[in-house]
Amino acid sequence: MCGIVGIVGRGPVNQLLYDALTLLQHRGQDAAGIVSCDGNKFYLRKNNGLVSDVFRTEHMVQLMGNMGIGHVRYPTAGCSSSAEAQPFYVNSPYGIAMAHNGNLTNADELKDQLYKDDLRHINTESDSEVLLNIFAHELQIQNKLEVTEKEIFTAVSAVHKRCRGGYAVVATIVGKGVFAFRDPFGIRPIVYGKRETKKGTEYMVASESVALHALGFDLVRDISPGEAIFIDADGNLHTQQCAEHPRSHPCIFEYVYFARPDSIIDNVSVYKARLRMGQNLVAKLLRQMPDHDIDVVIPIPDTSRTSALEVAYHLGVKYREGFIKNRYIGRTFIMPGQKQRKKSVRQKLNAIDLEFKNKTVLLVDDSIVRGTTSKQIIQMAREAGAKKVYMASAAPAVRFPNVYGIDMPSPKEFVADNRTDEEIAREIGADWLIYQDLDDLIDAVHKGNISISSYDCSCFDGKYITNDVDDAYFAHIDKLRSDASKSKREHADNLAGIDLYSSQ
Repeated sequence: MCGIVGIVGRGPVNQLLYDALTLLQHRGQDAAGIVSCDGNKFYLRKNNGLVSDVFRTEHMVQLMGNMGIGHVRYPTAGCSSSAEAQPFYVNSPYGIAMAHNGNLTNADELKDQLYKDDLRHINTESDSEVLLNIFAHELQIQNKLEVTEKEIFTAVSAVHKRCRGGYAVVATIVGKGVFAFRDPFGIRPIVYGKRETKKGTEYMVASESVALHALGFDLVRDISPGEAIFIDADGNLHTQQCAEHPRSHPCIFEYVYFARPDSIIDNVSVYKARLRMGQNLVAKLLRQMPDHDIDVVIPIPDTSRTSALEVAYHLGVKYREGFIKNRYIGRTFIMPGQKQRKKSVRQKLNAIDLEFKNKTVLLVDDSIVRGTTSKQIIQMAREAGAKKVYMASAAPAVRFPNVYGIDMPSPKEFVADNRTDEEIAREIGADWLIYQDLDDLIDAVHKGNISISSYDCSCFDGKYITNDVDDAYFAHIDKLRSDASKSKREHADNLAGIDLYSSQ
């Protein structure tokens, strides 16, 4: 999962881009980058690390111009190489920089086409570079000296025909403007907004609405599945539907975990969706354990707090903050390796003993993927004196890979792989475990916008909306995503003398 932003302003946008990326930092902590445009020149800064680490004063003053794009990254495959930090750039045609959130399921096929048919070279393993070169080729073959919205929308239409998977894209053409588009299924989120200034209207595109609101932009709407928008350098907005058969299937895991609760995605409040997740979860809990002995509900911070509050309220028991979080440790779900995840949990959370001692505790988490974090937290609760430890997940069991841009591990590394709920409970050390039902999760999100008829729930039900995911593809991503494979690649890069923190 990554975060993207694009701005066309009436004055310098470097600080706005920086601030927007800090607001989207939860979507990726591996690398960050900004491309700004001033006249007919691009200015680029990108590197591994958090936004605050990548951009110093000396970098910011060099990011000149009234328009630009930015990106925060976590890798969906491979190691954390700064060579794959975004935005990417190609000089032909015109000069284009692009940032992308998502994953192309036919990236290998496209790489082959780009080399054999389009005569383009791909220098990294990133499918974002593939996407950029597909777009650049489709723009170039129109053979126009000047580019307008017509040529851009024609190229996006061709991208939709060639590329499969989930993608939200923001890009800029030097001196021309900023454009953005979304895959025909609307899997990955992207919104745009505007604000009025004395000099005129400014536009902003971002992965989540929270970035717009915090910077004073009014949310206009989500970019529709298959749609493209173009804001030219003069601040004029152009929109067009570029897909032949667009359908709305947003990723439901955004509402479970990735998005900030103060964001609105596809007209659904993430906060209210999580409240309803808690309501549906506690209803199932009371059906299964009407005479429960729970003394206290404790969330595993931060994402599960909203659901846990509703669970405690409807159970009629105390809600307590039993874990204090170290804000300077990244999200364990997106840590690059198993050893680092195990180490980070103890660094990240510390238990308050008095909230656990001699109590039957219900821990609420947003989801359980590998079970690594859950196992350690349950052990921490026991060490703090808990009499019993129950675990509740606001999402169903994760049993299938996500292929549209979320770096879930090899299926063999899922704690739910080939295990019943009882076996999972034993594996993570819980006295009892309850998962949200998938129908209840869908209901919790669907009530926020009843016009959305379907969601991408592939990591829960194994149904892939693009209809191009088979056993061969599973084997391919298993090879890429397993912790063992990532460790081998990172070790090989180190042996080759690659400096992962070199400046770009």
